[in-house]
Amino acid sequence: MSRLRPLNIDTLRRYAIARSLFKPSTLPKAIRQLGFVQADPIRAPARAQDLILRHRVVDYRAGDLEKRYPRLDIDEDFFINYGFMARSMRALMHPRIPRIPRTAWSAERARQAASVLAFVHERGVVHPRDVDAQFAHGKVLNWFGGSSKACTVLLDEMHYHGLLRIARRDAGTRLYAASDPHQPPADPATTLDALVDVVVRLYAPLPEPSLGSLMIHLRGGAPQWAALLNPALSRAKLRLRSSRLDGVNWFWPADENPASLRHRPDHGVRLLAPFDPIVWDRRRFEHLWGWAYRFEAYTPAARRLRGHYALPLLWHEHVIGWGNLSVHNGRLNAELGFVAGHAPGQPAFRAALDAELASFSQFLGVDAP
Repeated sequence: MSRLRPLNIDTLRRYAIARSLFKPSTLPKAIRQLGFVQADPIRAPARAQDLILRHRVVDYRAGDLEKRYPRLDIDEDFFINYGFMARSMRALMHPRIPRIPRTAWSAERARQAASVLAFVHERGVVHPRDVDAQFAHGKVLNWFGGSSKACTVLLDEMHYHGLLRIARRDAGTRLYAASDPHQPPADPATTLDALVDVVVRLYAPLPEPSLGSLMIHLRGGAPQWAALLNPALSRAKLRLRSSRLDGVNWFWPADENPASLRHRPDHGVRLLAPFDPIVWDRRRFEHLWGWAYRFEAYTPAARRLRGHYALPLLWHEHVIGWGNLSVHNGRLNAELGFVAGHAPGQPAFRAALDAELASFSQFLGVDAP
């Protein structure tokens, strides 16, 4: 573990922002630099993946990722959660083995999957309704206790197992194609280390408890290597750089220096997605900004503190509040809240906020407030 002289929280905060909000580039370059873009289906007022990319891609517009997806060398899949990644990275996690024995397919389930896979090979790209019409598997209970068409559940399982990939979407519905065959890696430890490095580069600097939690999240992306995660965590702590601050060990990539003068956030206002890498780790959020942000979309309305889909509001190097954005009659509407109870009084803040809301309006293709 390579150590630096102790840092202060201000330095780590500036580093966390500046390394994540890199100079906007093309969509393929931004996805490569991030390594992984978390997806979320809620559109309030845009999906999480679009909200994340708007800060990092030149002239990005809501829906650009879905529109351009078929032409890009990327895939949808589960990593530490569900999202988008380079196809080469997805290959590192396959072939997957079920996480627990009871999730293994029965002989009948395996025969169903083989029949569906042959059908997909024949058709090239299939909509779930095409599979349902062909096989009429009936209905099963899904995770939420409701009723889902059995073919949709099977397609999802086949995608998770690496037999299928998402070819594109049709009005939000995933269309499937056959995946290239996946071969187990010659050295699982090296492959797992590469996946850990993606996590660290996405969310650094990481407090030690968060680094450990993210290793647990990796069980979803690579369940076949669950027993190798603790050794992988130990190796990561040895190869990463770190510093101890206020009783907490912080980790970041070995080739980066948090104290570098180039780590200086700009002076703009940014409305961030709830899953943006800057704010994703709620533990780190409280360390860096001193208050608790929670995602409340699934919290009963009467118990929400900040709103259904509150976007953290970053100004300079501080997250000073949040915004709930919506579109009414073709115009963006912004309801803002502030940790201090009021907006900053500086004219510079008002000008930066107006610029951010104008940019957000362009991103959505609506009129500014």
